[in-house]
Amino acid sequence: MKAIRIHEDGGPEVLRYEDVPDPEPREGEALVQLRAASLNHLDVWIRKGLPSVPKPRILGADGAGVLAGTDERVVINPGILSNGKMQIVGETMDGTHAELIAVPREYLHPIPDDLSFEEAAAFPLVFETAYRMLVTRAHVQAGEWVLVWGIGGGVATAAMSIAKALGAHVVVTSSSDEKLASARELGADEAVNHETDDVVARVKEITGGGAHVVVDDVGEATWKRTLDAARPEGRVVICGATTGPNPPAALHRVWWKQLSILGSTMGTPDDFKGAYDLIAAGKARPVVDRVFPLADARAAHERLEAGEQLGKIVLAIP
Repeated sequence: MKAIRIHEDGGPEVLRYEDVPDPEPREGEALVQLRAASLNHLDVWIRKGLPSVPKPRILGADGAGVLAGTDERVVINPGILSNGKMQIVGETMDGTHAELIAVPREYLHPIPDDLSFEEAAAFPLVFETAYRMLVTRAHVQAGEWVLVWGIGGGVATAAMSIAKALGAHVVVTSSSDEKLASARELGADEAVNHETDDVVARVKEITGGGAHVVVDDVGEATWKRTLDAARPEGRVVICGATTGPNPPAALHRVWWKQLSILGSTMGTPDDFKGAYDLIAAGKARPVVDRVFPLADARAAHERLEAGEQLGKIVLAIP
């Protein structure tokens, strides 16, 4: 089969579109003929060099296709529990940027009828992550205000969609007015340019005192404003720190405002099911930014690293 595989660490130039052996399903696994797969920042981090990931490695956590030899459309839950530990497709095992993959049967789910393969491949990891952040950890409620930083990213667009599906109001930020306009069309209640506007002042004005929940995976660049933009007794939920993990803690802001700081990492099968059910019911929907052929994975990586996307970048697999 054809696949995108890396043999060494580096930039997009290390991605190889090459022939690799077909996977052989083990007991309890099923073979999936993939039709679409999406990119995550996880793919970039692995490509650049995670010591825990052996090489060669086929990248890709998210994928959708058909069960081999059938017309049954399926999407993969990429978070596989094994011996009590979370295994992520594309990190601890070969991934979805390929024509075939073998995965445990219980981690395959029917694709809702109104979703294309590309849309199905766009939701699993980021929606599972966002669902855990908002529902399992932050317990967002209908009528609350949620602030989502950096609406271009996959987790951010998923968080916006899930929050709206649950009846919350959403303020999003971006440095791109074009992305902000698109976010409004996708359902954002308010949109703020975090380079040209005073985000804290605008959020307090919009929400009447601050956000009930702040979704932050940016870290150092946003942390002070995150604490300031949360209302008293608000919840700040974090799943990453793309600009750095060690901002000044500003503990006085935490205790004085009685904030709850919640860490969150990916999700459980129950988190996946919660996100899946919202999508299957038509209450939430993944956002596809652009589709590239599998062979053009390098261009897809370049777009992701440049931060040009709004939503998920997808690879179409012939």
